[in-house]
Amino acid sequence: MILTPCILLGALYFTHDDIRLKSVPILFDKKIETTGIIKNVPVRKEEVQEFILGTKNPSYRILVRAPASPEWHYGDKVTIQGIIRHPNPEGYAQYLLKERVRGIVAFPQISLISLHEASKIRETLFNVRESIVGAFQKLLPSEESAFLSGLTLGVRSEFSKEFKDAMQKSGTTHMVALSGYNITIVVWMVMGLLLMICSRRTAFILALIFVIAFVLMAGGEASVVRAAVMGMLILLARETGRVYDLRNAVICAGLIMVLVNPKVLVFDVGFQLSFLALLGIVYLRPALMKLFRTEDTTSLFSWKDNLITTSAAQFAVLPIIMNQFGSMSVTSILANIIILETIPIAMALGLGVALLAFLWRPSAIVIGWFTWVVLAFEVGAIKFFARFAIPLHFTFSVPFMVIYYTLLIFVIVRAQKI
Repeated sequence: MILTPCILLGALYFTHDDIRLKSVPILFDKKIETTGIIKNVPVRKEEVQEFILGTKNPSYRILVRAPASPEWHYGDKVTIQGIIRHPNPEGYAQYLLKERVRGIVAFPQISLISLHEASKIRETLFNVRESIVGAFQKLLPSEESAFLSGLTLGVRSEFSKEFKDAMQKSGTTHMVALSGYNITIVVWMVMGLLLMICSRRTAFILALIFVIAFVLMAGGEASVVRAAVMGMLILLARETGRVYDLRNAVICAGLIMVLVNPKVLVFDVGFQLSFLALLGIVYLRPALMKLFRTEDTTSLFSWKDNLITTSAAQFAVLPIIMNQFGSMSVTSILANIIILETIPIAMALGLGVALLAFLWRPSAIVIGWFTWVVLAFEVGAIKFFARFAIPLHFTFSVPFMVIYYTLLIFVIVRAQKI
């Protein structure tokens, strides 16, 4: 009974947002000239770069595809001359709509008007991110630096096609999606450093600021925002002496994100995977712990805990992964167990390299060597499990998906009675 009005209100809110977004007039399929500001860090893909252009009067967003040269940057104010097309296929159009993007302009004429027209704070953070990625590239081989950039900052533009395929086949793509696991490691490290140099209250305030800045620097993807909201709730609970409830945190994070942009609930696969995986960890993981009589160690370095946690997350997202990507490797759980054991070490060393690269470069080179050893193992493991992957190919129909999640709920309820 309680859910019914919530669903109705949600549907009305979604419809209102959709009507408001599509009410702004756009002249499709005709050559136009418009001026706007680049709203994101352009994504470079071999010979092409893509960026989102935000216009005014009327106000809308379009995706611009341009040659790799000259390079464009966040905050550039430009004028373009080209034809706005409707995005195809439908799934891609929905994904872009989630980003508030209405159309695509391919290889228009672009003229620079001025620089630094967007948020100065975000521009500074993006510059810091580029500097960190640049430091990784100078100190580490290409694949290792790209993987470290993904682990610490969620940057995947430097990945080669072969390495992307290897991560997908091995079932390890989520490691570079800045999940709650990655954010937790970062928050722990930052809090540990801050507590060494300032009071607890000051460390708490600075940690909150850091988390917000980190989200902006990482681009504000669904998984990052969700993890950051939960990370801030953990900090707030510890500071106020309250009990942190993971279930309430999940609901709070989801509600905030849906209120800001209701389309993520329907059109953002990353949002769906992120929350389903988290729900699996929150509800299914304790059930599996009971069924297999395993103690909850809550350690980042426990292989048993990694096994149960990874299994719970994989079971929770299995239907979405199979329907979206068409396959999943049987060996992905084993790959995750082995690699996750070393991820905290790689991230700690990587953040150390980033910090020392700004303070004293010779010391960064020394730490970079140890970082390379860990990353070389992880990259090698990803390639190994990609080569010997055992893929499953099938899709979940709606009735089968209902049956599947009903069984998972039964397992959870049954385990609570043990």
